Amino acid sequence: MFEVTVAPAQGMRDAEPAREPGAYAALVREIGEDGAGEVRAVFWSETSARLQLFRTLSLAQQSAKISREAHSLKSAAATFGYVRLAGLALRLENTAETLHDAEFRDLLDRMDAAYAAARAQEPQA
Repeated sequence: MFEVTVAPAQGMRDAEPAREPGAYAALVREIGEDGAGEVRAVFWSETSARLQLFRTLSLAQQSAKISREAHSLKSAAATFGYVRLAGLALRLENTAETLHDAEFRDLLDRMDAAYAAARAQEPQA
């Protein structure tokens, strides 16, 4: 399957491309156009729900759940080559237990923006 290396978001800039252009084509080669389209549709739906879920969770009380959800988001985003979103999810996964509320909210805002940028760059979204 297609693999994307996700670097920690410490030095990541929001100007980084929202997606790796060849990622979807690689997935199509692996599982076919129909399968890739179906999986991508599920990704969009689940990612939207996951981003909304983050906003309802308490960082102080549910950091382990936030970290697990961020891990799942990171993996799914990397599969489709959404490198900015995957990098931000990796940062959340690695720092959920040490973030302050303001940092958490800022990171969620950046993740929402990365998701929107990925959708906007998607030719068949």
